[in-house]
Parts: sequence; C-alpha cells; structure tokens
Amino acid sequence: MPGRPSSSRALPSSEPPPGPAVDFQHQTVLLHETVELLLPAEGRVILDGTLGGGGHTEALLARGATVVGVDRDPVALAAATARMGANARFQARQGNFADLPRVAHDLLPVDGVLVDLGVSSPQLDVAERGFSFMKDGPLDMRMGDSGQTAAELIASTDERDLAQLLRDYGEEPFARPIARELKKALPQRTLEAAEVVKRAVPRKAWPDRIHVATRTFQALRMAVNGELEALDALLAALPSLLKVGGRAAVISFHSLEDRKVKEAFRALVGGCTCPPGFPVCVCNSQGDFALVSKKAVAASEAEVEANPRSRSAHLRAVEKIR
Repeated sequence: MPGRPSSSRALPSSEPPPGPAVDFQHQTVLLHETVELLLPAEGRVILDGTLGGGGHTEALLARGATVVGVDRDPVALAAATARMGANARFQARQGNFADLPRVAHDLLPVDGVLVDLGVSSPQLDVAERGFSFMKDGPLDMRMGDSGQTAAELIASTDERDLAQLLRDYGEEPFARPIARELKKALPQRTLEAAEVVKRAVPRKAWPDRIHVATRTFQALRMAVNGELEALDALLAALPSLLKVGGRAAVISFHSLEDRKVKEAFRALVGGCTCPPGFPVCVCNSQGDFALVSKKAVAASEAEVEANPRSRSAHLRAVEKIR
C-alpha cells in the first residue's frame, strides 16, 4: 500500500542550471503508465533522475507533486527550466542520476524516484551531438558536457578491449572485425564510423530490421556515458533514497539494463530461502520492498505505432514497504 502523502514542503533555493535555453522536444515514453505507478499527489516529492524533455515531470507536476529534475545535459536543463521554472513545485539540478544521494541530499528520503534510460530525441536528432549514424557530426555521444568522446574512446582503447566493449554493450556478433577496422580508421565523424562498420560486416550478414551500425553506436554510447555503471549505482542507492511508501520506477530499453533492474528489484523484495520441501518458512527472509507489478510494463500497440522508439521500452517499479 502506498504511504500517506507527506506534508508539503518548499524546495530549497538553488542556482539556475547552466546552458542555453533552446527547443528540446521529446516524445515521452510510457507517460500514463509511469505517472500512475509513481502515485503523484500534493505533498509527495519525486526525483526525476533523467529530466530530458521533461514530459514525465510535467505530468507529475500536473498531478500536484513536487518534482526535482536532474540531468547531465545542460541543454535539457535550460529548456525544462524555461518551460516549467515558474512552477514553485519544480526545480532543475545538473547531475548524473547515479549521484542522486549527493545531488538531492537535502530532500531525502523522498516519495518517488524515476529514471528513463532512453536517449532523448534531441540528442539523437541533432547531428552535432554525435549520437546518430544517419546524420554527419562529430563522433561525440556525450550526454553531458565533460568526459571522453566516442572518437577519443576508440583511440584510447586497444582492439581487444574495444571488441569486448562492443560485444558486452551492443551484443554485436561481429565485434572483433568492427573493432579492428575502427582502430585502423580512428573515425572522427559519425558517418565515417558508420561506413567503417559497413566495411567490417559482410553484406549478407547485415540485420534486416536495424541499421548495421546500430549495435556499435549503442555500445559506444553506453561506454562513453557509463550507463550501466550509473544504473548499478542508482539501484544500490534506492533504499536510502526512498521513504516508506515511496516508489521507484525505471524505464529501460536494453536487455542488459532490464536484466539489472529485474535482478536488483528481486533482491530488494527478498523472499524465502528455505530448502524446497519445507512445510513452513523458517528463514523469515523478507525484503523491505514489494514489486508494484510482477511483469515489466510495455508500450501499447498504439504508442508503438505513434512512437516506434517505445517498442523496446520496459517499465518496472517497486515500493518501499518497511
């Protein structure tokens, strides 16, 4: 059962996030389903760890919640602040969701935590961000404004480790030949990198439903931004982030991400560890969380038709019960 809404409290003042105020339109995935699972209401404080286009945050605000949106991307923060900054129940803070215990230390524990692990449409669509293999731009892929670019990552990683990275993060069956060609070419532009992948993979082995460079670009993006490491840190921090009755919701788009979320939630929930055949439970092994839904929530056919990027989204949620 959800906890009672906490008494309303004002957000502490903070400096406006850096970055230019530009258009940052993003089609929010699983909007209705996510908002319903997080139980927004007046007095409930929710952390949106991946503010992005602000679609989830805007809907949570509309239901009366107080929302602090966190994002690494200064462009996303500036756009969200320009659109929602007049709302006293909203605040934007720059940071990585892996670092929520520090970024939101003055608010903890809270009533809800949301993380949407998808890449924002503007990040994919703006060539200069370097995420797209369909548009020419610098091979960057950084979600924030610091750290190593994808081009620098290729240059600084030896062929063997680069192949392992492509295999682990992209599940790329031609990881070794692609890594070999990337090290030879050391691409600096997105289309240049995509051409390298095309050369490395036999034409008859190109996938039918996705671009041949999809897995390679996905793997490089995940490595550049430390996405799986950030998810591990968030999942480990959940017990300290949430108050009793608080809920955490995670939207993932990759099988590795969803597996991590599923296993972490299962560990939080706990369960009987008695040997099979025991007539009654004697271990009393109970976790502090309960699953909000037994299975991952997927996008409806209508949403997938309207937004094909939602087809691989999986939403899971847990509630802290003690």
